[in-house]
Amino acid sequence: MRDFDVWMAGFRTAISGYKYYTDFEKVHRNVDAIRVELNIMNSLIGSDDIETDFVALCRRYPEILKCIPILLAKRETEILTVDFDGEHLFSFKKKNYPIEDYIVFMQETGLFDLMRNKRIHSLVDYVTGVETGLDSNARKNRGGHAMEDLVESYLVRAGLQKGKTYFKEMYIHDIEKKWDVDLSCISNEGSTEKRFDFVIKRPRMIYGIETNFYTSGGSKLNETARSYKTIALETKDLPYFKFVWITDGRGWGSARNNLKETFDVLENLYNIMDLDEGVIFTNLV
Repeated sequence: MRDFDVWMAGFRTAISGYKYYTDFEKVHRNVDAIRVELNIMNSLIGSDDIETDFVALCRRYPEILKCIPILLAKRETEILTVDFDGEHLFSFKKKNYPIEDYIVFMQETGLFDLMRNKRIHSLVDYVTGVETGLDSNARKNRGGHAMEDLVESYLVRAGLQKGKTYFKEMYIHDIEKKWDVDLSCISNEGSTEKRFDFVIKRPRMIYGIETNFYTSGGSKLNETARSYKTIALETKDLPYFKFVWITDGRGWGSARNNLKETFDVLENLYNIMDLDEGVIFTNLV
């Protein structure tokens, strides 16, 4: 019998490398895509008659409108505003209001003030900063991919081959169709769909694998533990399928009780230390 406390004591603080914090290649790529338009709009910085200059620029270079959302840290091409006259859905892909309304938008959002009073000196530099800030929101996804990449490296090290003995991102219906098995106990008789991060196919067993890594706590961890406990119980009597969960991260400290409940019913619950000790070789291959 494994000891939960000993097992959890081996959880890691982080698995992310240097590239985790900011994807500067993506940042520069996004800025370069509108660099010309941003440089055109730079002429508004310090303008004494910014409304008139803005109208002139929009008439001569209507493509500058597409730059405006990112100045507000928005990626959408449409922005909804509400005032005493009701709702206004501004399009910055193709102008859908008179230019006078866009002037009001620029005034009320503070963008004219930002440029007229020289609070910034270069829109290219400003947007580079905005893109860097927005990219921080992608760290969670990068953390998830980092765990997937790590687990996949262990699968390859165990001699498994992608597309032959292990498969990535596979839905329940694909598993059922490919190997003629019934997993309706997980899909609620086909009414819901579930995707596993990895699937290992052995001669007499199919392993559905979920992976995640949590650096911080939150309600999602409790939901994840409960959900995976349910899958473990739903599939425990299937002779041809086993559910595997590989998780790690000190974020579990705030949800240890829910994790322990799943630990007690899910035989194939592992952490990175288990991978280091060869659990894939001994238990899954």
